[in-house]
Amino acid sequence: MPSKPAPIKKAANKEPAKKEEKAAEPEPAPEPAPEAAPAEAAPAEAPVEGEAAPAEAAPAEAPAAEEPKPPTPPPADEPTSAPLDMFIEDKNDTSVTIIWSQPETIGNTGLDGYTIEIAKDGTEDWKAVNEDLQKSCRYVIKNQTTGDRLKIRVVAVNAGGRSPPCTLPEAVLVKEVADRPKVRMPRFLRQRYVASVGAKINLTIPFTGKPKPVVSWTKDSQPLDTKRVNIRTSDRDSIVFIRAAERDDSGVYEMCVKVDDFEDKAQFILQIVELPGPPASLKIVDTWGFNVALEWTPPKDNGNTEITGYTIQKADKKTGDWFTVMEHYHRMNATISDLIMGNTYNFRAFSENKCGISESAIVAKQEAKILKTGIDYKPPEYKERDFNEAPKFTTSLNDRATTVGYSTKLLCSVRGSPKPKVQWMKNQMIIGDDPKYRQICVQGICSLEIRKPGNFDGGVYSCKAKNDHGEATVSCKLEVKQPAVADADKK
Repeated sequence: MPSKPAPIKKAANKEPAKKEEKAAEPEPAPEPAPEAAPAEAAPAEAPVEGEAAPAEAAPAEAPAAEEPKPPTPPPADEPTSAPLDMFIEDKNDTSVTIIWSQPETIGNTGLDGYTIEIAKDGTEDWKAVNEDLQKSCRYVIKNQTTGDRLKIRVVAVNAGGRSPPCTLPEAVLVKEVADRPKVRMPRFLRQRYVASVGAKINLTIPFTGKPKPVVSWTKDSQPLDTKRVNIRTSDRDSIVFIRAAERDDSGVYEMCVKVDDFEDKAQFILQIVELPGPPASLKIVDTWGFNVALEWTPPKDNGNTEITGYTIQKADKKTGDWFTVMEHYHRMNATISDLIMGNTYNFRAFSENKCGISESAIVAKQEAKILKTGIDYKPPEYKERDFNEAPKFTTSLNDRATTVGYSTKLLCSVRGSPKPKVQWMKNQMIIGDDPKYRQICVQGICSLEIRKPGNFDGGVYSCKAKNDHGEATVSCKLEVKQPAVADADKK
């Protein structure tokens, strides 16, 4: 067939060119690979025998002969990008602390660590200060000479090598940053701090300043007694500690922080208080009627705080029991009233401050006796009132209707003095002791019970009340009805 020779020639022509290209490559290519190309080319052409344009088909299938290329070698390791945002966190006379951020681009090989390098200002003699790679993004450059100016840079390291350096824009002076000292007195210590005897005192006063300030304490402008008061000072605060406070620990405590020629002072007042003593004296000034006047003087020991009041108590000499008659009283004198005639009383007084009431009291030496005075009692004369009156019905009888065989009751009420006599009547006839009727009169309430009335018990019933001053009568009508009978019962 005429279509076969064309692709064979083209394949034969391409092979020498292919060998020339491989010969020009610096790396030696394996021999079997180019020889196998012609053998594989013939089967590749077989499927195109029936095609009408063999000349165009050969160039389109030529790339199939290049498929068995050697595997592409992996890309070469690349270093990371430069670290970012380096700045100085702190520095003192011998060290500089720096912080930075990791590189923006790290790559497939990761990040092994960082190398920190320094050079004196004006030179390019860079030296690494860390023997091992630094894993974190913070490093303290130690053991430097005070006053040196250093250039600092950080390099990221991985399998691809060193990254571009991240360098500080200006050289750093190795010297403590001077900061004026300042005492930060807590708000609750700006006023008087009050505590009870025996309480534990633990006060923390913070301060600032660079380099570390020298802290000193005084009490009432005198050196502090370290046997009583313990002072613990750190880089940021100073603690005043007293295990068990005593009244002698009260005073003005002053704290002084000093850096070079600068200093700052702050003070607070510590007041240790306890229960007061009793009043110094108590006496009875006067006694009259049912009253006693007392006077007393302030206590000699106020418990290291002001007295807020006094409590006064009395005791009857017969029983000896004490009762409080005044408390939280502020004055130095008082009048005790409402005493019982004929009794003898003792009095005592307590002092009081913010800690509480004194444990003991001062008792008056004198006794107060309330004397009995002769009093003639004349009862007032009252005009006797005449309460006598004629009977009067306050509630009258009401007409009633009842059914044969069902008991009923008539009620009314009457008043009068002396107590009136009550009579019940039926149709103007006195009922008397007829057992069919039951008559009751209690506290002026009069009732007449008619037991199982019959057809002839209806009529006019009257109630008459009579005494020495007159009489009164009330009446009502009683109707007795036949019970209703059903139609079936009638038949």
